[in-house]
Amino acid sequence: MDTPNDYYAVLGVDSQASASSIKAAFKKLALQYHPDVYKGMDAEERMRKLLQAYQILSDPVARREYDAQRKEGNRNARGMSAGSAEARKKGAGGYEEREGYAFPDLRETPVSTFSFKLGEFVYHLSSAQAENLKWDGVLRGATPEPVTAAAGPFYHCHRCHHRWPVSSPSSRGAPPPLSCPACHARDWAEYLLLRCTHCQAVFESKELRDPLRGNSLYHPYELYPLCPHCRRSQWCPAENGRVAALRAAAARRVTLLWGSVIGGCLLVIAVLALVLLR
Repeated sequence: MDTPNDYYAVLGVDSQASASSIKAAFKKLALQYHPDVYKGMDAEERMRKLLQAYQILSDPVARREYDAQRKEGNRNARGMSAGSAEARKKGAGGYEEREGYAFPDLRETPVSTFSFKLGEFVYHLSSAQAENLKWDGVLRGATPEPVTAAAGPFYHCHRCHHRWPVSSPSSRGAPPPLSCPACHARDWAEYLLLRCTHCQAVFESKELRDPLRGNSLYHPYELYPLCPHCRRSQWCPAENGRVAALRAAAARRVTLLWGSVIGGCLLVIAVLALVLLR
């Protein structure tokens, strides 16, 4: 891989590449260099560089800042990524805490509801939902109902985090809007919360579905091969179980295939032996 300061070179794309091309390049390299596949000593370092490049180039604002500094010859990507988009402070476990992460204490799940703030949005989870997030590391849900606030009820888009007021607060029971007025996402009410088993950071994914596969739901490791907060692999218990099941099924298929090949060879040998003995 090329110098880690040139994010376009890290992903192997042109500086004019579209967002979809950048995403496709990242997914291809992430599968190639994931620590579970690539056994080199630098596996996690390669993934860290890939993830860092993708996070910058997939964010329109961060990409514009990076392009401007790149044009001026300033290759200090660390200085750029530590700019206005990420106010840093020390968080749980000594890791750097940045905007977009929360560290709710899920050790004692409450009986009724559990609330925590992530960014500017407050999540209200039931006891069962908090337990799922704690043990599985994944929680899918939806908030189509208006959020109550002092200035009046509003809707919140989980794709672009746009907020817009409810047009007629008195019309209770009215169907929610079909799409977000800002980004026009039809799945604006759906959310995907993820929690790392290593650093306990909780974060939300801005992507839910893969348009290249019929809008099927993304698996967490397809979005984040490494935890975006502590940069460690195998951070999601539910995904660890899913990947283990896939590997076991693949191993069974290989065993069955070799068994069929060996059985076929033995049958051919037996038939040839009978023919020669006649």
